[in-house]
Amino acid sequence: MRKLAVLIVCFLIVFAGCAKKGARNEVVVYTALDQNFSEPILKDFEKKTGIKVRPVYDVEATKTVGLVNRLIAEKTNPQADVFWNNEICRSIILANKGVLIPYYSPSAKDISNQFKDPEGYWTGFAARARVLIYNTKMVSSENVPESIFDMTKPEWKGKFALAYPLFGTTATHSAALFVSLGDSMAKEYFKALKENGAVIVDGNSTSKDKVAKGQLPVGFTDTDDANVAMEQGKPVDMVFPDKDGIGTLLIPNTVVLIAGGPNQENGKKLIDYLLSREVESKLSFSGSLQIPLRDGVVKPENVPDYEDIKVMKVDWEQVSDKMEEAGRFLQGLFVR
Repeated sequence: MRKLAVLIVCFLIVFAGCAKKGARNEVVVYTALDQNFSEPILKDFEKKTGIKVRPVYDVEATKTVGLVNRLIAEKTNPQADVFWNNEICRSIILANKGVLIPYYSPSAKDISNQFKDPEGYWTGFAARARVLIYNTKMVSSENVPESIFDMTKPEWKGKFALAYPLFGTTATHSAALFVSLGDSMAKEYFKALKENGAVIVDGNSTSKDKVAKGQLPVGFTDTDDANVAMEQGKPVDMVFPDKDGIGTLLIPNTVVLIAGGPNQENGKKLIDYLLSREVESKLSFSGSLQIPLRDGVVKPENVPDYEDIKVMKVDWEQVSDKMEEAGRFLQGLFVR
């Protein structure tokens, strides 16, 4: 089905754009990873290759969704060559909609198959974890929450932040919970979060800021946002939740090649670079606390090995399939 979709898209691209000007020595990349983390990597690629990078960054409030919708809208006249996604499910959605073309990068040979699409449409690297960030001045050591389900308890009523769950990694986490818990339990969980006064904010960085500033004691966020606050000396720490339960959701970045992109060969070169050990190492040292997905990558001591984390087990195809249904429910629940 994916292959048929790609063939149709490629035919439309040739039919509609055969007069397109010859490609220049550049590559266009849409990236959902925060600009302060992705931009230095892209500049390093420029220096190494001489290929000009034309990046398009996301907006915090619409995290990933805006870029994905743009790629779908541009399907018959692609403007991008590469999509550097900060999560995985919407990369799968793009593959299913025929926006992508397979590419097996030689740089990904030592990345585990659990982080690669068997048909070559996406490859994962440099993961983040979904964590709870807490203010150490507001939460005593004996009261640190150890589970995402603690946020439904009376003692945390109105005291925790949650990014609007239709965007970014929060949307991915929500869909993963629907798959892991089942629809009924997941709906009851999110209803309980709302009833317990969840403070809905625009994004994970806003959740982090609320906690770092002492406006709320706890927030849902990702390891990269939490680590930024910790490196800034804010009175915060983080918990990898549910070590004794369903585990912590680990979300890799993914990189994909756009079908019919104007600079496809340069797109492949950029993908090769992004999937290198060098980039995983740089991202782990960048302050974003990206967790390498293979052994032996040089990283700071405070970056855990992914094998040392109790990882929430999910089928990513199922999570991707659940995104729309979960989103409809959550949009109705958390009306803005």
